[in-house]
Amino acid sequence: MTQNTIDRQSLSKSAIDRQDNRLIVQFALAATTVLLCVVLVIWGIHRVEISDPYVHDVLDTAGNLDRGQQLFWQNCATCHGLKGTGEVGPDLQHVSERKSQVALIKQVISGKTPPMPQFQPNTQDMADLLVFLESL
Repeated sequence: MTQNTIDRQSLSKSAIDRQDNRLIVQFALAATTVLLCVVLVIWGIHRVEISDPYVHDVLDTAGNLDRGQQLFWQNCATCHGLKGTGEVGPDLQHVSERKSQVALIKQVISGKTPPMPQFQPNTQDMADLLVFLESL
């Protein structure tokens, strides 16, 4: 091999390395951008949900576990069972691991999943019920 051939090969390898590095940086920037967009969308949705005055008031109210249990037994136990293990309605054990506080509130008040009725307790009752649901 001549010196000229060796120089071209090392130059080509150097150019390939630089191109590989640029691709890695571009991929990292694209992945970071996508992740940031997802985080911003989730944060935005959460902010919109919390901006609901009823939800906001419930989240700002301290709930009482015993009172929440009584409300659950009176309004929910027929379908969900006394301990929330499910009867006609779904099992609510560990429901707070599957749904956020906002999602739980929306689920209770919406009535969008028949046969569950629309139910909008006052903010104190909802805060009490929420504390009980989180204890399941």
